[in-house]
Amino acid sequence: MPENQSRPPQPWENGWVPDPSRAPGTRRLYLAGALAAATIIACVAAIAWTDRGPETLSAPPPSDGATLPGLISFGTPSQTETAPPKGKSGLTTEEATTPAPRQQGSTPSPATDPTTKSPTSHPSSSDPKPAPKPATTWRSVRSVNYPDRYWHVSGGYVKLDAVGGSESREDSTFKLVKGLADSSCYSFATADGQYLRHRSFVLVANRNDGSALFRQDATFCARASSIPGAITLESVNYPGRFLRHQNFQLKLDPYQYGDLYRQDSAFRLVDGLA
Repeated sequence: MPENQSRPPQPWENGWVPDPSRAPGTRRLYLAGALAAATIIACVAAIAWTDRGPETLSAPPPSDGATLPGLISFGTPSQTETAPPKGKSGLTTEEATTPAPRQQGSTPSPATDPTTKSPTSHPSSSDPKPAPKPATTWRSVRSVNYPDRYWHVSGGYVKLDAVGGSESREDSTFKLVKGLADSSCYSFATADGQYLRHRSFVLVANRNDGSALFRQDATFCARASSIPGAITLESVNYPGRFLRHQNFQLKLDPYQYGDLYRQDSAFRLVDGLA
């Protein structure tokens, strides 16, 4: 081959050298990055368009029954499914105040008018009158073993006497009240305002002097008796002592285990004689 045959000049012969400031293949990397960015933007737009699809499809159909335009078509639902309920939605007060269907046989309640006052603020003449207060409880105390004799105040003492005239009947009738010293027990008041109390263990009628001793002496607690329908009366301030009659005189004696004591200390509360 001839030595003088022509050949292309080499870079180092004409003074051109590679650019060391740019890495090889940089232009291809720029193109690939731009393509990736365009792909991502297209995917985001497609997703956004897809998300808008259910809103369009869930919109209520036109009143004339025509279907919505689009790629997907639905059959027209039946009238019972698409017909909206009358009135406002279930979250409004009008729907909430719609009365529920009442059961058979029930009475519908009238609507409440806020301008109407309660009927209790203006009682009419036809309103029932309050019940009268109960009358005072008047009682007579009858002996069990002497059923024709009753407690009777005579000369300030309480004795067991037979029923006499009207004055005797009044003195044999007592107002039964709550115990002066214990409200769960009894106190006996006479028609003229005295109380029966024990003094020196004898039952007498005295005026209430307001002392604690008087209240205790005039209070007796009813206890069950072994005789049906009868009670015994125990002293509040002398527990274990009961009222009994002895020689037809009422007195306070300790309990005794004997048939005579049980009969003498048993009494029946009956309607007042007066």
